Parts: sequence; structure tokens; C-alpha cells
Amino acid sequence: MEIDKKAYGKYVDKITPKHNLPLNMVRAFLTGGSICTVGQILLNAFQAQGIEEEAAGIWTLLVLIAASAVLTGLNLYHKLVEFGGAGALVPITGFANSVAAPAIEYKAEGQVFGIGCKIFTIAGPVILYGLFSSWLLGVIFWIGKMAGIL
Repeated sequence: MEIDKKAYGKYVDKITPKHNLPLNMVRAFLTGGSICTVGQILLNAFQAQGIEEEAAGIWTLLVLIAASAVLTGLNLYHKLVEFGGAGALVPITGFANSVAAPAIEYKAEGQVFGIGCKIFTIAGPVILYGLFSSWLLGVIFWIGKMAGIL
């Protein structure tokens, strides 16, 4: 059976999503900016309650992470990602979403083999390489200090 290359090319063009880069950039900027604005509002609110700046920052992160996990569980964060793309995936809320989503997806397979094994499917490499990079840079810094370079 011979496939008509022109017909196939038209079919591929028809089903391939068309992306509008400037619009996607604006959406990512607005989404990421909105998440950061909410974070700043939370930070200011915690500080207004008399919480020290460092502790207020920690509480802000906890609230943003919890909100992201809840929105992921309600299948709402996915809609935010569809609209804002990287603007929703790059902040810490996107990382929380990447941890919560596999756990929700594989919960039917059980606590151990479902959630336990799959929860770090996406986030695991980020954690692994982040820790390894931190360790490596720490060793380089330590050697530099010992050698008097830094």
C-alpha cells in the first residue's frame, strides 16, 4: 500500500498544533508574574503579622507549595499550565505539581508500588542533580578555600 506523500504532508500540517510564540511568551509572563505577585502578597502579609523575614519566606513557600498540590489534586493546575506554559512550570509551584501529579496518577496501584515508586518520577532527577551539583560546588569551594584561591 503506497501512501501519497502530499496527502500525508497535508494531514501532518493539519493535525500539528500551531504555536504563537509572542502570545505564549505573554501568557508565561502573566502566569509566572501572577504566581510571584501572590507570593509577594503572602510574604508581606506574614511580615505584617510580625514574622521575621526569613520565617515569612519559608511560610510563603509552604503556602505556595500546598496550594499547588491542592490545585493539582483538583485537576486545576494542569489548566493553568495549559494557559501559562513555563510561567506555571518554572516557579516552585510547578515543581510541587511535578511531584504531586505522578502520586495522584498512580495511586490506584497502591501506597508502595504506586505512590511510593512513582512520586519522584519527574522530580527525582531534578532533586538528584540539584543535590549532586550542590555537593560538587561545595567540594570545589572547599578546595579553593584550602588552596587560598577563594
